[in-house]
Amino acid sequence: MSEDLSQEKARASAWFRELRDTIVAAFEGLEDSHSDGPFADQPAGRFEVTETKRSAEDGSDAGGGLMSVMRGGRVFEKVGVNVSTVYGTLGERAQNAMAARKGIPGMKEDPRFWASGISLVAHMQNPHCPAVHMNTRMFWTPHAWWFGGGSDLNPCLEYDEDTANFHAVQKAHCDKHGAAHYPRLKAWADEYFFVPHRGRARGVGGIFLDDHCTGDWEADFSFIQDIGRAFLPAYQPLVEKRRADDFGEAEKDAQLVHRGLYAEYNLVYDRGTKFGLETGHDANAVLMSLPPLAKWV
Repeated sequence: MSEDLSQEKARASAWFRELRDTIVAAFEGLEDSHSDGPFADQPAGRFEVTETKRSAEDGSDAGGGLMSVMRGGRVFEKVGVNVSTVYGTLGERAQNAMAARKGIPGMKEDPRFWASGISLVAHMQNPHCPAVHMNTRMFWTPHAWWFGGGSDLNPCLEYDEDTANFHAVQKAHCDKHGAAHYPRLKAWADEYFFVPHRGRARGVGGIFLDDHCTGDWEADFSFIQDIGRAFLPAYQPLVEKRRADDFGEAEKDAQLVHRGLYAEYNLVYDRGTKFGLETGHDANAVLMSLPPLAKWV
């Protein structure tokens, strides 16, 4: 393994792009197959794809990615699936934040970084279909490297069987790498996606990890790949089951209020949002997680 992990970084970046392509195709397939129930008479949604670019302070290339957003589909009211690979030097505020959280020595002397990942948030037309979030990523500095990510379900109308199925698929994929992983990652998600100022969870949980580095890059990469692979089989069946259900104004109102909670969390607490804005990434791509409509009461 090279000191700068150049081959490993290339493999990770390619994997996140492959996962993006798979999910985008599956979501457009959900749009095409939605033939009964609310919004079935509307045109099938399609992703609009925009290349994002990031520049360093001196104007040099600092990476970028693809922002893929679908708006106003039959099934998805708004969904974004972004991939990016960015690099450069961490600014002072980002250095301080990372040093405080991770205690990495040498960060100020050599603040280079490289980061790649996929980030997904889906807000649904039908309130019976749960919103969802997923991301997986790799981060490198000359002093340390690690993986992070997970996925969590955010229904405004909760169905216990949907929650159980979502978690069961996550557990099955985590268990391939050891039985201790799922309980730890579930508890981590429950803690991370808690909204302190509201005194409640953002949704019904999922799995989450950060700073994951055992020293065995191949094993850790395989683990983060399986976390990504778990997403579609955990989520897609729930959408297929609920997308044709009838709903009224009360259900839609509940959805909009819940989206307000989601927006609050992402703007106040989410590490990915803070890091993206702090390092100069495209603001539209960073904030694509925000819902198209929300309500506060």
